[in-house]
Amino acid sequence: MKRALISVSDKTGIIDLARALHEAGVEILSTGGTAALLKQSGIPVMEVASYTGFPEMLDGRLKTLHPRIHGGLLGRPDRADDRVAMRDAGIGAIDLLVVNLYPFERTSRDPSANTAQVIEQIDIGGPAMLRSAAKNHEHVLPVVDSADYGVVVEALKNPAAITPDMRRGLAAKVFAHTARYDGLIARYLAGGAETAESLPEVLNLTFVKRYAMRYGENPHQRAAFYETPGASPASIAQATKIQGKEMSFNNVADADAALECVRAFAEPACVIVKHANPCGAALGETMAAAYDRAYATDPTSAFGGIIAVNRPLDEATASLIVARQFVEVIIAPEVSAQAARVLAGKPGIRVLVVNMSEPMHTGLDYRRVSGGLLVQDRDVPEAEIKLEPVSRRRPTPAETRDLVFAWRIAQFVKSNAIVFARDGRTIGIGAGQMSRVDSARVAVWKAEEAGLDVKGSVLASDAFFPFRDGLDSAAAAGVTAVIQPGGSVRDAEVIASACEHDIAMVFTGRRHFRHA
Repeated sequence: MKRALISVSDKTGIIDLARALHEAGVEILSTGGTAALLKQSGIPVMEVASYTGFPEMLDGRLKTLHPRIHGGLLGRPDRADDRVAMRDAGIGAIDLLVVNLYPFERTSRDPSANTAQVIEQIDIGGPAMLRSAAKNHEHVLPVVDSADYGVVVEALKNPAAITPDMRRGLAAKVFAHTARYDGLIARYLAGGAETAESLPEVLNLTFVKRYAMRYGENPHQRAAFYETPGASPASIAQATKIQGKEMSFNNVADADAALECVRAFAEPACVIVKHANPCGAALGETMAAAYDRAYATDPTSAFGGIIAVNRPLDEATASLIVARQFVEVIIAPEVSAQAARVLAGKPGIRVLVVNMSEPMHTGLDYRRVSGGLLVQDRDVPEAEIKLEPVSRRRPTPAETRDLVFAWRIAQFVKSNAIVFARDGRTIGIGAGQMSRVDSARVAVWKAEEAGLDVKGSVLASDAFFPFRDGLDSAAAAGVTAVIQPGGSVRDAEVIASACEHDIAMVFTGRRHFRHA
């Protein structure tokens, strides 16, 4: 290794690397701030402008786009014609390129940065050099990640450590990095693609691997968790795990469902999720009371579930949980020291702390299908649910509170969703059945299995009742009030059924199907 070019925005570890290169007799080329830093550190360096004989210009926009740079990165010393062309043009080979790019992502997410400032953080020379070096990785070592500086130092000591597979791996990392970088720029210039009206013709998505998982939904499936750039602090991706085993694929999916559901409530609430469906939810004056009432909805399904609370987890609630049930994950905005000590007695429980003070994410939702991707706006809970009374009898204030509660839960239950609720707690939940009537039957059965009576409860349906038989069944179960979107061609028949049975019914005008 005879010559290296170093140009980095993030200076982490660069002085130690440059010193190792210098001590190994490697000539160092550099630009701007990197060159200044190395000189201040006593490391000999030749500035690129001196090497090319062409000054930096356009306020630093033009530095490295020069044949002596790209010829040195692209030249193939094992080809006679390349050697002759490089010799005749006075181009020397560059054996190592260490580059990271302008901080476009950080600047674009800075609310104080204006458009001009963001545009200036679009790196041109850096990606061009990286792509040249990565294309010619058989002869040039391309390094874009400071975590790989150790590879370079090892190569100085033992050149045999630089294998073809390792070179290909570094090149692949470069192209993944520049692809992500370009995707972020495209997304920014397209306006962020945050609504259906601005969905781009070409969708550039970038995700960064957080960690590998033991397996996916099933043991024979590989899996990993990837994070979206700039993920909200109020997300599973940004959760802090304070104890417990590594999260599994299904843990993450269920934890996300539990977090979304519990955040729909301003009041103290607890939600228990099993297989991506709420199996119990409740409000309570204390977290312990909310958990106790949520658990009572379906103790059988709560076993091995995910518990989410939207207030700090206290000692009383933690003690009740560990004494009563096996739980995979507990999610809370905060865990008291006393609660943490209680949970430490069950080290297998995964405990996640999530910042729930941040607003809910309102971007896009993605769903992979064979040969493509479905993209839609996220179905964010309404800040205020609009209730349109359509029956002869209007709901009482107590029924109205329960209707709103049940409606918020129904949004997170797989369709066809039916939720029975009373006094700020779920009584029975029917999920994922092929007919709405069957979902209602399941909900009644689950309530009876738990020793609960649906009589006197309210019912929420995530979509309209296509026939009056659904209302007739609800009346037979003893329901007193119903909330649903409305919009069926048979709404008049359904409303008539409600009136015949003295059921108060309200329409919301908004459907909440949750198919997957």
